[in-house]
Amino acid sequence: MRPGFEVASVLEGHWDEILCAKNINGWQRRTLNALRICRTADLGGHIDKCGECGHLQLSYNSCRNRHCPKCQGTERDKWITAREEELLPVKYFHVVFTISGKLNGLCMAHPREMYNLLFKTSWNIIRTFAEDQKHLGARTGMFAILHTWGQNLSLHPHLHCVVPAGGLSKTGKWKHARGEGKFLFPVKAMSSVFRAQFVSGLRLLIKEEKWPVDKALIESLFEKPWVVFAKQPFCDTKQVVEYLGRYTHKIAISNHRISSITDSKVSFSWKDYRHGDKKGVMTLPSMEFIRRFAMHILPKGFVRIRHFGILSSTSKGAAIETARKELGASAPPPLAKEQADSSQGGAPSLAQCPCCKKIAMARLLEFDYRGPPKDILLRLTTQQNNTKIKSAT
Repeated sequence: MRPGFEVASVLEGHWDEILCAKNINGWQRRTLNALRICRTADLGGHIDKCGECGHLQLSYNSCRNRHCPKCQGTERDKWITAREEELLPVKYFHVVFTISGKLNGLCMAHPREMYNLLFKTSWNIIRTFAEDQKHLGARTGMFAILHTWGQNLSLHPHLHCVVPAGGLSKTGKWKHARGEGKFLFPVKAMSSVFRAQFVSGLRLLIKEEKWPVDKALIESLFEKPWVVFAKQPFCDTKQVVEYLGRYTHKIAISNHRISSITDSKVSFSWKDYRHGDKKGVMTLPSMEFIRRFAMHILPKGFVRIRHFGILSSTSKGAAIETARKELGASAPPPLAKEQADSSQGGAPSLAQCPCCKKIAMARLLEFDYRGPPKDILLRLTTQQNNTKIKSAT
């Protein structure tokens, strides 16, 4: 079901203000423009024709930007399919690393460096605890997904990590996590070590990059404990896949959460997790909504989904094969040829015709921002008018 309101509509209605806004940088403005014109004539498009009934269908191209609410479905499905092929028949833990809100200013000023430090420190914690004989004594892995937002679109950088309940020993044997996979590592110990290592890394960054940071800010980071959150393990690979579907290609706000748009305000649904998951509707001035949305546009080329250890691109081939042998599991069947062609950007597969409901749609032609040829456009208009007449009768 298509949402009633879209982020693109807010951007279109305030584009002149966005162009003049001093709190939106050039890269953010470029990204917002891609979202604004997504699936419009500005990006060109294509026309498909049904081989059975001759129905013509006009479709505009997508921007394919990773921050776009309209473009994440296909990319998410491709990524999940690839991860399904790597999953082992063991339990997996969901671990969340969150940094102090006192660092939001530094995250806004230096997002690339701060978020890289978050990835680096989080993996170092998981790796160190896993290699410790008191906890596991094995080489493990994880994949991590960066989220920078809270439900109200404020800045809230945190890392969602998926970690297998075990790892490979030095001799290539699979070692299960303590308590038959019901327990990963002590979260209180992880929390204190995470804070200490992150602050230590931050001090080095400040020194190397010569950031003008007040020492009192760094000292205040030790006033309250940082909490590493570890959920109960996923029971099976199906739960892991469902989790991936919710978190991997999620963006700051989906179109479905927007409940109303006026000339000056935007309203959207949200959950207040600090007060028992209380649900409500938040209304913001349009430019404040856009400013908050823009805060979560990542730097150019920044990788927000990363793989580590035995799940990294350099290790997972041999490591996963060894782990499967140890666990007595077989590799999943290879992708069907049509799936592989589609995931690698091959020719578009035939789609179902919305008119005769047969899988017979094929690409007729593609066009750029200047639009389709006039004769094709006339045929499309005539077709749409005939459809309206039939519906009316």
